[in-house]
Amino acid sequence: MPTARIFGKSSLEAQRETARLAALERLDILDSPKDEGFERIVRLIKEIFTVDIGIVSLIDAHRQWYKACSGFAIEEMPRQDTFCRRVIECEDAIIIQDTTKDSYFSAHPAVTGPDHVRFYAGMPLKTRDGFTVGTVCAIDRRPRSFSSRDVVILQELAGACMDRIELLESAATDSLTGAMTRRAFKKEAEQFISLARRHQHDLSCIALDIDHFKNVNDSYGHAVGDQVLKAVVAACKATLRAGDLLGRLGGEEFAIILPHVDRQDAIAVAEKVRERVAALEIPSEHGIIKVTASFGITSLSIVGKEIETLLAQADAAMYQAKHAGRNRCMSWNTVQADHPTGARRRVLKAGAIIFNNRRSTMDCTIRTLGSDSAGLAVSNAIGIPPEFVLAIKGEGFETNCKVIAHDRQHLEVAFA
Repeated sequence: MPTARIFGKSSLEAQRETARLAALERLDILDSPKDEGFERIVRLIKEIFTVDIGIVSLIDAHRQWYKACSGFAIEEMPRQDTFCRRVIECEDAIIIQDTTKDSYFSAHPAVTGPDHVRFYAGMPLKTRDGFTVGTVCAIDRRPRSFSSRDVVILQELAGACMDRIELLESAATDSLTGAMTRRAFKKEAEQFISLARRHQHDLSCIALDIDHFKNVNDSYGHAVGDQVLKAVVAACKATLRAGDLLGRLGGEEFAIILPHVDRQDAIAVAEKVRERVAALEIPSEHGIIKVTASFGITSLSIVGKEIETLLAQADAAMYQAKHAGRNRCMSWNTVQADHPTGARRRVLKAGAIIFNNRRSTMDCTIRTLGSDSAGLAVSNAIGIPPEFVLAIKGEGFETNCKVIAHDRQHLEVAFA
């Protein structure tokens, strides 16, 4: 197998980035639901410093993801386009009082374009073991000064963010919907799987994602989006048994564990939930809101015997359902027919997608990894060919891949 390039990083830098991503993965906070504690912090940033924009962000291998943001209407952006990548690189605060006079950022599109960014203060979010996993930022559209006292205040706000992250690690229930949190869901799912394997009974997993949920938030606002989320969870709970598990894994992403249920019966359960969601009529000040969801189903098997593998399989089937038109259920068994794959583990690794006879590359984050397959996150899957080379940066690993399922920001690939 050919050796991957390190893509401009020294071996020491690549090792540090690998360890940083591992620290971020242990927090298990990427793509988690919005949280009022962080929303309050970004509002405080704007009030305390009298700036236009406050941000709390986490940065993985390919993007900056906003855990909370006030003043920007976006939820993430490619890592290479961000100011905050410099904070990650130097692992220290960066203050730019006038971006037009900064040699590094004066030509940045956020400076020269309509965003008109003129001031930036970024403070690292550091774990207890010293890894910079994200940033707390104050941004303004006017040049301005930032005193040593301001730096201390921003540092304290960064500390409050890390305290909040640690507090959320122990939460079992999502405060908005009443579903289990991602960490609690996975922990209890592992116990259910262990019992199923020990006593040799069936168990199935369903992944579901609300279709076009971003359009709901953009068109009607986040308050209506919250109503939709609560209504969908209520519809799920009304269909499921008391002993089933329901977890909120991301903003509009949920998962279900069905003990003592085989694949065929799980498909029937998913169809009932799908129909119940599609029948919802959610009242709002804008009138009745209707939504649908896409579902992926898989079951315990010789290969799928850990929660990460089951979730990866269910996700792949769900992405296939979205690709096929949404508002439908798809079984992993159907996806697997053409591309059988083995077990996966959850990781957070820096990857590169290489195509066009090695003339084109795209950064990605490897989210799950097995000996014959992987789950990748990208800023935008448009333009990525059905076959490419995947490199794990800094590990000397490359392999040919085929896309087996995808949506706009996720790829499920089998190694060729």
